[in-house]
Amino acid sequence: SFALASHASSRLSRPVTLIAMALLAVLARGSAARMAPSAAAAVRTWAPLQRPMLARAFSDFKFAKTHEWVRMEGDVGVLGISDFAQGQLGEVVYCDLPDEGAQFKGQETLCTLESVKAVGEVYAPADCEVVEVNTALSDEPATVNSGPESDGWLVKVKFSGDLSSLMDRAAYDKHVEAEAKEE
Repeated sequence: SFALASHASSRLSRPVTLIAMALLAVLARGSAARMAPSAAAAVRTWAPLQRPMLARAFSDFKFAKTHEWVRMEGDVGVLGISDFAQGQLGEVVYCDLPDEGAQFKGQETLCTLESVKAVGEVYAPADCEVVEVNTALSDEPATVNSGPESDGWLVKVKFSGDLSSLMDRAAYDKHVEAEAKEE
């Protein structure tokens, strides 16, 4: 799919690392039969230990139905758009970010992202106040595409509203899948 192709090509370092890890695991499993029993056991236990660490890294992300994500860092929430959203939007060429201190009600437009295809609105998932903006996006707006859930974060906010309607990654993935079937 377009979103998957965009994801793979835009964040090269992470897929290369994951591919290398998978290749090592496959090679190790294939050669485990030729190894001493203790070495084979060590190889079999290596790959499963890697997966839970990766899963935990994403467990602190919460998602809105409108494709924004929130990751809490203490009492400050980091906000961005999902990989799915950046794939749908296309190459971001301009980020119209709010000023620090700006306050928003839940579901109010927090900022806009202009791409070669369209202008996308990013909504506040709950009542909040902006405490920091990602100023790097003014020089490199395409960072939203290359690292939508990392360096491409948009703003940091303090929430005063309820975040209970946000979904964990598994629920969000199901939501995206259902949306894709509707199209």
